[in-house]
Amino acid sequence: MAKFTYNMQSVLNIKYKMENQEKIAYANAQAKLRKEEEKLNQYRERRLFYENKMRGKMEKKLDVRALYECNQGIEIMKDAITSQKKEVARAQVFVDQAQERLNEAMKERKTHEKLRENALEAFIQEMNAQESKEIDELVSYNYASAT
Repeated sequence: MAKFTYNMQSVLNIKYKMENQEKIAYANAQAKLRKEEEKLNQYRERRLFYENKMRGKMEKKLDVRALYECNQGIEIMKDAITSQKKEVARAQVFVDQAQERLNEAMKERKTHEKLRENALEAFIQEMNAQESKEIDELVSYNYASAT
């Protein structure tokens, strides 16, 4: 029996490689997003630390310098949080774009896999038809030889 060879196998292999590259890019984008979100959480925790420290200083003997430093720390953290929120949003856009590219690569791969399956099915039908024809010829030959 003849062996099936898909004439676009090299294209399918490229689609597999492209999909794997997009998976890696997506994973990297997600990792960057998690890193940026973690940084944002650290800034928020730091701001809370300064706010709690300021409350503690206000309950004790008023130390204007310490209150000023805490207030400055809070303001700096507010600015850092605002800036970091933008970074998180930017990282989320990259994740979304990577997800779209990955989905597109997966669609292309699946399309080529379906084409390969269709080609294989056509090949099998052709082989079955050829085998059936050979059997019919053999039966006809044996019948003609017997008579």
